[in-house]
This record gives sequence, C-alpha cells and structure tokens, in this order.
Amino acid sequence: MKKMDIKIHVNGDWYELAVNSGDRLVDVLRDQLDLTGTKEGCGEGECGACTVNLDGKAVLSCLILAVQVDGCTILTIEGLQRGSELHPLQKAFTSESAIQCGYCTPGMIMSANALIYNEPEPDEDTIRKNLSNNLCRCTGYDRPVKAVLKAAKDMKGDTNV
Repeated sequence: MKKMDIKIHVNGDWYELAVNSGDRLVDVLRDQLDLTGTKEGCGEGECGACTVNLDGKAVLSCLILAVQVDGCTILTIEGLQRGSELHPLQKAFTSESAIQCGYCTPGMIMSANALIYNEPEPDEDTIRKNLSNNLCRCTGYDRPVKAVLKAAKDMKGDTNV
C-alpha cells in the first residue's frame, strides 16, 4: 500500500504521520498515537464505541480513513481531561453511575461532548436521540442521559469543551 504523509491536531498537539492509504482513523489513533481510549466495537459504524470529535463533530473513527483527516482537529477521550482534573462529562458519568463495563463509555462521552459543544443546553429527548448511536448493553441509557444533563448544566458557560 502507498504511504502518505498527514498532519493532524490531536488533543492539542500536532502530529506528522506516515499512513497507508487504507488506514482507518481508529487504527492510527490506537496503534500510532497509543490513544487506546477510542475503542473499536463493530468496525462497521453501528456501535459508536469508536466515536471521536472531528472539528467539533462526533464521528465514527472506524469509518474514516486517516488521509481524510489531514489538517483536521481531533479530540479523543484522553484529550478531555485537563491535567489531573476530569472533564465535567467524565465526572458526571462517574457520579451518576453511568459506567458499567466501560467499553462504550468513551464513545458515549465523546458523542455527548460534541452535542454540548454544538448545543450547550440539550434537553432529555435531544440527548437520548444523540446517544442512540452508541450501543450500551450494560447500563442502558437512563443513567448516561442523566449524566449528560448534569454535565451540560455544570459546563454552562464553559467554552472549552
């Protein structure tokens, strides 16, 4: 496969990488940048476990080729935390007991982060619709919805989501 050079802005840092033309974003994040918080569930865009924020929007990194994100800004679950301080979404998922096995949690949090970034005061129906793209077999959706509502309230006025 042909190697291509890309430059991506991930979690506040720029990276210049050589990738194969068929490499998926999820694989580059996990294998080249060691950002293993982004999970691959189905590899077909059905489960949401691989969700990251791309230029402020939630995307499925298993469906995006790395060459497509050249010059883009990507935020992963690792990029939410500020030093040792958890992000309000991470705190809310913990305090609302919205985490069971944790496999879907990073993707769910990244979906919620993009939602709050683009709609700072989402209502419960909007949150449920947004999280419906993330499959969770352990917690269901009531507790994650409560966590997102709590985080949105806690983040009100915070422009650094």
